[in-house]
Amino acid sequence: MAAATGPSFWLGNETLKVPLALFALNRRRLCERLRKNPAVQAGSVVVLQGGEETQRYCTDTGVLFRQESFFHWAFGVTEPGCYGMMDVDTGMSTLFVPRFPPSHATWMGKIHSKEHFKEKYAVDDVQYTDEIASVLTSRSPFVLLTLRGVNTDSGSICREASFEGISKFNVNNTILHPEIVECRVFKTDMELEVLRYTNKISSEAHQEVMKAVKVGMKEYEMESLFEHYCFSRGGMRHSSYTCICGSGENSAVLHYGHAGAPNDKTIQDGDMCVFDMGGEYYCFASDITCSFPANGKFTLDQKAIYEAVLRSSRAVMNTMKPGVWWPDMHRLADHIHLEELTRIGVLTGSVDAMVQAHLGAVFMPHGLGHFMGIDVHDVGGYPEVAALMPPVPNASPVAASTGPGVGWACSAQSPGLCAGGSACPESLLQLQGNPWGPGPESGPTCRRLHGQGPVPCALTCFHLPPADAVALGWGCTLLEPPHGSLPQGVDRMDEPGLRHLRTARHLEPGMVLTVEPGIYFIDHLLDEALADPARACFFNPEVLQRFRGFGGVRIEEDVVVTDSGMELLTCVPRTVEEVEECMAGRDKAFAPFSGPK
Repeated sequence: MAAATGPSFWLGNETLKVPLALFALNRRRLCERLRKNPAVQAGSVVVLQGGEETQRYCTDTGVLFRQESFFHWAFGVTEPGCYGMMDVDTGMSTLFVPRFPPSHATWMGKIHSKEHFKEKYAVDDVQYTDEIASVLTSRSPFVLLTLRGVNTDSGSICREASFEGISKFNVNNTILHPEIVECRVFKTDMELEVLRYTNKISSEAHQEVMKAVKVGMKEYEMESLFEHYCFSRGGMRHSSYTCICGSGENSAVLHYGHAGAPNDKTIQDGDMCVFDMGGEYYCFASDITCSFPANGKFTLDQKAIYEAVLRSSRAVMNTMKPGVWWPDMHRLADHIHLEELTRIGVLTGSVDAMVQAHLGAVFMPHGLGHFMGIDVHDVGGYPEVAALMPPVPNASPVAASTGPGVGWACSAQSPGLCAGGSACPESLLQLQGNPWGPGPESGPTCRRLHGQGPVPCALTCFHLPPADAVALGWGCTLLEPPHGSLPQGVDRMDEPGLRHLRTARHLEPGMVLTVEPGIYFIDHLLDEALADPARACFFNPEVLQRFRGFGGVRIEEDVVVTDSGMELLTCVPRTVEEVEECMAGRDKAFAPFSGPK
């Protein structure tokens, strides 16, 4: 990253200086997107609420604060209790900070001025949070755009901004979420520099763990070493997620390390270790998994499984480029795993027949990878569809057409629904001469939306031909994704393994994803498959028995999609020889994988 000329976040020593211009650019990107959205009226103002400090249950013991991710993306503010505002027309930004009583200085330190925060965070204006309503009133916004939407990984709804006096304003909570999510999907050059840094430090920490691990140690000792390195060398006070330090059979527990299994096993001779850990710097994540034998030397079986996963990892990275459909990469990894397990002797028969029986999900039940950024499971994996602004009260029904044979209709009582499906029963929608009608040409996203009953806004139908935004007579505007707005609706795939993919999008430059294939020998999944004649026929029981208790292998890299391929952000030993050399303490140079750029 070029030397920052303005304010920057920096923790000293060899840590990365992150220019606050990164967040100014993000705000500008968001406002530009919103101005292109025909549903956004002049005078719109974005209002975001930052995170708040919490305590441990009913005590006064504080929980270490980490900023809410959307707010961090837009403002880069580390303090709790703040709000942020953006004027969509001008891009002007206002930060609202808490007003503290004098006693705050006794317990928490110096009370900073508004000018301090204005300079620190490179915003246009700073006011106090108890002035939000009065400041907004003085600026007479047409509408406040607040953030409300579902996180498709957790299923949770993000917190919508709320403050005393908000009821006085016109508020829209449907427009902002899909737009800001789509901004976060594509990383800027400055954001990529931070992600390169988090990967650099976390990669170094993984290598320190590989050198230090010894039979007889506790798994949590490796967790401690990793976190110590990331914090002491990289300024990473937070980890991106709970460290997973599974050894032996625990290496097949996908989310090991939780409170019920807190990395507390003693590492045994012959164990395979799967250590999935990532440090976080200034709210930017990393997510890296290294697999290796506890004693530093691969057995023949360990080597065979490890190299099978390494082959699939590199095949995926070699294939990644813009336009590639992510589920196809999952299927590619599955296919290679089945080929290799057949070569090893665990399976027998036709690999194509195994694919049809979804046998790959027995050995890799999770998805191949996910978006990564400010959150380790970053947003945007399953994007939302575009929507109309609410109708003008008492307006007359109108109709519009987006192209030959594609009809839409809207009314004041009920905005329109996609003409590819039937109207909801409570609406006044009438299909306007659409010869297609509901049928197989209605895509799964469209059918799913129609099946939800009455909806609060009109929805685009993504199987229709591209069309420009269509202004409807009473001030609503229909959005069509091919013209710079939202991407196509993406459905989860209801197949074993694939249903756990955290995104099913086509790759585009600027996306950052993990590539994390794995092969695991999980008893209950193996037992289920063996009890199913359609799958049991592929197993070689004698060879399979040899791998009971093996655990698993996962190799996880962080990559960014480029114009013609991908860039690997992670830098750790990966071949069997490189891993063994590292674990022996020999600092032998290794060549990170380099796929198509």
